[in-house]
Amino acid sequence: MSKYLIVGLGNIGFEYDGTRHNIGFDVVDALAKHWNQSFEVERLAAVAFHKFRGKQVILIKPTTYMNLSGRAVKYWMDKEKVAIENILVILDDLALPLSKVRLRASGSDAGHNGLKSIQESLSTQQYPKLRFGIGNNYPKGHQVDFVLGKWNMQEKPIVDQKINKCVEVIESFITQGIERTMNDVNKLEFN
Repeated sequence: MSKYLIVGLGNIGFEYDGTRHNIGFDVVDALAKHWNQSFEVERLAAVAFHKFRGKQVILIKPTTYMNLSGRAVKYWMDKEKVAIENILVILDDLALPLSKVRLRASGSDAGHNGLKSIQESLSTQQYPKLRFGIGNNYPKGHQVDFVLGKWNMQEKPIVDQKINKCVEVIESFITQGIERTMNDVNKLEFN
């Protein structure tokens, strides 16, 4: 049976709940809820298991903090013997507008510390990523405050809509493969 590792990036701790940087956690939480699964804290991550259309899916939210996410990804990839092309990492992306999500089969860390850590641990950039656009609507020098800030009232409806769509995107990635899913999702515009 083929296995999939779905990784939501974020930081543990209630002070990070609902922040832009934790959107990866929010997406995998929504997927777990959709599948009626709950997370158990295990080694290096909160983990949930699910069988979806004949495939074993492992959902993880690393408990290592963003900058050490790679340790959790590598551990669970090795433990569950998941092929690298069957990993999907969900993360926030400043370079994408809030109206977009982007699925890629590979690509650089683009300055994202979570991806930097994963790239170091896996020794490659060649793994799928689902980038959740958070926009870059902040004054010069306030990037950290923006990324670690909570969604505002105008953003929240778009964010909720995108989270629901990401659940569908992940199911499609598992059943249809990345190429078909990319063609469908990368041209979407949320507003």
